[in-house]
Amino acid sequence: MNIKRILPIALVLLIAALFIINWQSESIPAPDVPTQTAAFAETVQPVDTGPTQQPVSSEIDEDGVYYTAEDVALYLHTYQKLPKNYLTKQEARALGWSGGDLRPYIKDHSIGGDRFGNYEGLLPKKAGRIYYECDIDAQNKASRGAKRIVYSNDGLIYYTDDHYESFTLLYGEE
Repeated sequence: MNIKRILPIALVLLIAALFIINWQSESIPAPDVPTQTAAFAETVQPVDTGPTQQPVSSEIDEDGVYYTAEDVALYLHTYQKLPKNYLTKQEARALGWSGGDLRPYIKDHSIGGDRFGNYEGLLPKKAGRIYYECDIDAQNKASRGAKRIVYSNDGLIYYTDDHYESFTLLYGEE
């Protein structure tokens, strides 16, 4: 074949290929990758905890919503129940939840109020004592995480940040 015939055909094919590649790249959304400046800004700016986050204080409002270990423990100690932003696994399942991320089913809530078995025997046992658990710092996150408060029906309140491997007594006397 003659170079005069091949060159126009190759040029047409090249233009067509570039057109197709450009058309396909426009139909595929670009990944959401933060710029270096945005990533740096995220590391130096304080985290917005939202309007419902309450400070740790000796005055815990019974109608408030609380997420931190300190606030939830104080709420439990003060009112002997969980704040209104907690729901049991059964209540979450009634909304369609089957584990993991709670956000698609209800916003600004966490799992809590279910029985804790104490099967490893790390917490003190006493006749009639029942332990319950609640997630800590898990609201609006994809995972429930490892932080929990484990509390008893007789006033003991423990915190674990390693998913029940160790416990710190926050309220009550063993």
